[in-house]
Amino acid sequence: MAITSHDKNYRRIEPSSLDSVRTHLAARVIGQRALVDSMLICLISEGHLLVEGMPGLAKTTAVKALAEAIEGDYHRIQFTPDLLPSDLIGTDIYRHEKGDFEFRAGPLFHNVLLADEINRAPAKVQSALLEAMGEQQVTVGLKTYTLPKLFMVLATQNPIEQEGTYNLPEAQLDRFLMHVWVDYPNRDEELAILALDSSRQQAAPQPPAGQLSQDQLFRIREDAARLYLDAQLNDYIVDIVQASRKPEAYDEGLKRWCRFGASPRATLALARCARARAWLDGDDFVAPQHIQAVAPDVLRHRILLTFEGEAEGVTTDDYVKRLLEVVAIP
Repeated sequence: MAITSHDKNYRRIEPSSLDSVRTHLAARVIGQRALVDSMLICLISEGHLLVEGMPGLAKTTAVKALAEAIEGDYHRIQFTPDLLPSDLIGTDIYRHEKGDFEFRAGPLFHNVLLADEINRAPAKVQSALLEAMGEQQVTVGLKTYTLPKLFMVLATQNPIEQEGTYNLPEAQLDRFLMHVWVDYPNRDEELAILALDSSRQQAAPQPPAGQLSQDQLFRIREDAARLYLDAQLNDYIVDIVQASRKPEAYDEGLKRWCRFGASPRATLALARCARARAWLDGDDFVAPQHIQAVAPDVLRHRILLTFEGEAEGVTTDDYVKRLLEVVAIP
């Protein structure tokens, strides 16, 4: 049973508790408000984030800045075609002095993991991430190892360089809580980027004033999970996902565009992300606009369009926009 904001045991943590994280991100990343918000939503919702955009749009910089502002270990992996699963998970090393094998943990055992250009690694490496992202554990041989309580994968991919890249399996895409598209900055933002780069050449970037502790983060997560989500809005979330699978019940045009709809993970993700969005906005309950705000990033990678839809120039964002138009708000 959901705990509402009116329960006597409910203790609200104000969004200002994330001010140090926001301040550090603002000092390192110009613009990219959607990216920053998506990173914070995934952080609060205990999810993983896939970031896609053209080269040079501060994707890696933003992820590194987030890691700097949070207490925990950070590791960056540059994905390449010759990467092996053991390069992520780790491997058993024979210790001659002990006469047995000892497990040496790989980068997956860090708290914040940046998977840079994730689509450059082959299927074997992609599959190594499935268990880690889905169950927060890895299996090596006959043993299973639990990952840290704070474990977050932030992956980047380049949409234009197709040589030497591998499409992510649908099962892995579904394990990303959100998929955000990073666009070019506007003119004012690009001028601000020039000014920021000039100041960095004159003085080294300052470290964050204070890190968000893991204990604080876990309390924020618990607080966000307590936000009231009305039963009618649960119906609304389910209707949106159902409409992505059976669009003919809502709009004949949608049926022509969609080959496969969103999975039940999308239903759970919409509820979690809507709560996180409401928490960041300082609201005490989830409203329809919170669900609509997170729907594009939650559904973008979970819907497969038909060849007909792609030929007509329809994008998944167009499809999600139409879904939100035809599904009635309770």
